[in-house]
Amino acid sequence: MTWTFTQDLAAWQAAAGPAVAADPVSNTLLLTVAGGLHRRGPHAYSDDTPVFGWWTGADGAVAGGLLCTPPYPLVLGTVPDEAVAALGEALHREPLLSGIGGFNARLADGERLAAAWGRPVGEPEVMRLYRLGDLADPDPAPAGRARPAGGADLPLVREWFTAFAHEVGDPVPADGAVRDRVAGDGVLLWEDGTGRPVALAAFSPAEGGASRIGPVYTPPQERRRGYAAGVTHAAVGAARAAGAAEVLLFADTANPTSTGVYLRLGFRPVEDRAVVTPG
Repeated sequence: MTWTFTQDLAAWQAAAGPAVAADPVSNTLLLTVAGGLHRRGPHAYSDDTPVFGWWTGADGAVAGGLLCTPPYPLVLGTVPDEAVAALGEALHREPLLSGIGGFNARLADGERLAAAWGRPVGEPEVMRLYRLGDLADPDPAPAGRARPAGGADLPLVREWFTAFAHEVGDPVPADGAVRDRVAGDGVLLWEDGTGRPVALAAFSPAEGGASRIGPVYTPPQERRRGYAAGVTHAAVGAARAAGAAEVLLFADTANPTSTGVYLRLGFRPVEDRAVVTPG
């Protein structure tokens, strides 16, 4: 039983791809990030070189994987308990893991890794993964309509992606990543009754049949008018039209407003993940 680490995406996809794709809901982060790296190259998310890993069990079969695109935390997918314990040990001896800045893992796994890491960490952010059941229309329906963002909207989309990142404490996305999402028709803008953009929702390309909504952003002065519900509902429709069989999203458990929006639209909880970063 062992972890194998590499900086070769193709090797990781060949070894870990089938095991990761077997659980596209819980492994949605691994699938979408790997998809972005495959499309845009190794520096799709930052100038640092990504790190990949897979766990091979006692039977010789690969049973899960991880990846890290610094400065984002290491993302650990669905793996057996013994793989989490072994990863905790590898943090202190594997050179490729020396520069990681935290973990994004299932709640219990994240807590175990934080303890094994042995470094001061802040209070974990708990993100809940939701899966869409039966889609419900926003009630009441907000004024306006959704439309795809185009090239002329790129400065606004970049501004709102950046504002969202600052609001939730994430790294600001690379310009190339924002351009890629707009060019791929993966960003919708909600226009009010006058045609003015007032909210945004993006969705990822379907990987393993699953697409994930996010970010969803409404500028502070436009909130509490139902625009987030309207643009999220529209993004679900666009994701399904683009081939998604499953539609997912993450929401901060500490934000009851956004959580309430998603529950009313028909999203249901799947699991909680801890985002652990240095304190």
